[in-house]
Formats: sequence, C-alpha cells, structure tokens
Amino acid sequence: MKGASQFLFEYLLITAVMLISVLGFWEIYFGAESDPQPHHHLHVVTAFTWMSLLLFQLILIGRGRYETHRKVGLIVLIAGPLLVATTAMLSVHSAHRGLVSGEGDALMVQNVMGTIQVGLLIFFAFLVKKRRKLHASFLLSTAIVFLGIALFFALLSFVPQFKIEGPETFYRFRTASMTGQAICFFVGLFFFARDFRSGWPFLLAALSFLLNEGIRTFLIRFDLIDPLMELVGSMSKPLTFTVSFALMLSLLAATALPSAKRRRVPEPSQS
Repeated sequence: MKGASQFLFEYLLITAVMLISVLGFWEIYFGAESDPQPHHHLHVVTAFTWMSLLLFQLILIGRGRYETHRKVGLIVLIAGPLLVATTAMLSVHSAHRGLVSGEGDALMVQNVMGTIQVGLLIFFAFLVKKRRKLHASFLLSTAIVFLGIALFFALLSFVPQFKIEGPETFYRFRTASMTGQAICFFVGLFFFARDFRSGWPFLLAALSFLLNEGIRTFLIRFDLIDPLMELVGSMSKPLTFTVSFALMLSLLAATALPSAKRRRVPEPSQS
C-alpha cells in the first residue's frame, strides 16, 4: 500500500489552487461591487468539483483502493465536459462584455485558449490511461492552469503592488499576469524535475500561458484581436455550453470507457 506521503506535493498543489481560487473569486462575491451571475456560480461549482475529484482520487491511490479509483474516475465523463463547457461559456460572456462596453477583453485569448488546453489535457490523460503515472500527470496538470488564473485575480485583489488604482496603474494588470505565469512555470518545472519521464505535462501546462501570450501578441500585431472578440462575443452562451459539453463528452467516451474485448471467432477449417 502506497503511503499518502508519496503524494505530498500533489496534495499541496491542489489545496493551494483551491485556497487561492477562493481569493480569486472573492471580489466577485464579496467585493464592493460584487454582482455574481449564474454563470459564475456554475463555473465555481464545476471548478471546485474538479479539484475535489482530483484530491479524492489521490487519496484513493494513496490507500491502495485502485478498483474504487477506477470507478470514481468514470465521473470524469460528466465532470470533465461540465468543466470545459462552463469555462467556454464564461469565455463567451467575458468577450461579449468587452464587446458591448467597448473596452475590449484583455483576457479573451487566455480564456479561449485556456478552455481548449484544459480540454486537451483531460483528453490526453485518458488517451494514455494505461500509463498510470503519465495519466495522473495530465489530469493533475489541469491544476496548473487554474493556479495561473487564480493567482492573477488574487494578486490584483489582495496585493497592494498589483492593485489597479487608476489609468496610471493599468500596467499592473500585465505585471500581475506575468507574476502568476512565472510562479506557474516554476511549479511546473518542479514537478517535471521530480519525474522527467512522466512529469512533463505539468511543465507543458505551465508553458501554455507563454504560448497564449504569443498568440495574443500575434493577433494584435495583425489587427485580428478585435475580429476574434466580435466572433467569440457574438456566440450564443447556451449553444457554446451545449456544443462544448457534447464534444468533450464524445471524446472522453471514446477514451475513458473500457473498450470491449472482441473475441476472435476461429474460421471453420477446410476439409
């Protein structure tokens, strides 16, 4: 039976993400201008359900309850698509708000790409489900993506050096983003250094923020950021949720569910 201490850093990662996420959502629910909407509630519930599921699965593995772990893992067929669908819907809402206000959406690329990247990490986890360590790394690396987002909002809300206090301090928006990305990079690098063969999905997830910044810079350079915002912001939120959920569900059903063993029927012998 594996000791729980073997997964100490994984426990710390998930717990840290959950705690920092509370700080990240604080302004939405308890800030001076708090106005939580139904999509916020749904996103919070699905995100914390996902983190709790990862934590529970770690506990089961630590106790050697592998059969229960496999059965509970099937919950991913619902939790995974819900997570991706709610994140996609939130991305559309954010872009729409930026479009209507005329202020733009500085997080649009990060939101859209982050949604796609979380979906891919979950999908690849079950694509390599027979390689247990790699499978676990892909699933746990989704926590890195949420860590970066939570850190960004937590820094803006609670650290004086990052608070936006007027037009002259708008640069802190980018500073908070870069600080969160740097922390995620070192977290990903740490897990990669612990296991070069199976820990690289953590580093891949951490580097996704840098990739997203590169995409954003490219879009701005070629004046494509506004057309993309118009496209994303004009999408239907219910339709986005439904399509994202259905697509993710179909991908996971094809990889997460145990494949039926086909019996080879012997051909009749020729006399």
